[in-house]
Amino acid sequence: MEQQIAQALAQSQTLETSREKFIGYSKTLLLAVGVALTLKMFVVEAYRIPTSSMEQSLLVGDFLLVNKLSYGLSSPRYIPFTSKAIPAFSIPMFTSVKRSDVIVFEYPGDREQFGEGEPVYFVKRCVGLPGDWVEIRSGEVYVNDRRMETPPNALLASDHYKARRVPSKGQSIDLDPSSVEEWKPIVLREGHEVSTDERGAIFVDGRPVKTYRIEQDYYFVMGDNRENSLDSRFWGFVPEKNIVGEAFLVYWSWDPKLPIKGFVEKFKSIRWERIGKIVD
Repeated sequence: MEQQIAQALAQSQTLETSREKFIGYSKTLLLAVGVALTLKMFVVEAYRIPTSSMEQSLLVGDFLLVNKLSYGLSSPRYIPFTSKAIPAFSIPMFTSVKRSDVIVFEYPGDREQFGEGEPVYFVKRCVGLPGDWVEIRSGEVYVNDRRMETPPNALLASDHYKARRVPSKGQSIDLDPSSVEEWKPIVLREGHEVSTDERGAIFVDGRPVKTYRIEQDYYFVMGDNRENSLDSRFWGFVPEKNIVGEAFLVYWSWDPKLPIKGFVEKFKSIRWERIGKIVD
């Protein structure tokens, strides 16, 4: 009988030890998951280059790390792992977006053209800051009437872009029948309704107006492959709140054009020379 009692006690102690180990492992795992999610939401996140709009600076098949603290601390705009938008806030840091920075941002245009689902993110180079005048003459970019240095790997286009001022927070703009269509996308993206009547009067949120005050800063962005880039020349300016962070490192890269049928083919498609490349 004493032997049976001793065996039962030993089994009980073993179960208790296993239970404590399981709880300990579970806590460690939950902590690791929590830290990983926190880093992903607030500090650094990975993105893939899906198009050739940044070639030859960035290539299709490059995987980037993006510093989400570059321009401030921002809360998530979506519930993690969903496309459900939630209210977000930002806390400015010591730095701000600079000309020539390669930034990742949420596409501010009509998302329906990309289909429903996850938010659409673009990678482009910042060309114009809030308040800058941006113009393109025969493929050369001019900012505030001074030619901007072309990125070393940029592929130029022979296009033109009429000089426009990048909207800045607090800027007052005139709204009249000749300008309302130009500014309508900005007003709509700031959460207001715009309409006109048969006499040409302009209404914002149902109230007649002749001016509108810009509520946030905007940026003008372009891809380095300027012949094949869907950017600010076509869909307008990037609101500050849409900026995710600054791309800073290629942590993985492979050539998606190569046929991949097995391990050997996958290995051959890896672009080793690009892994660890600093984005500039």
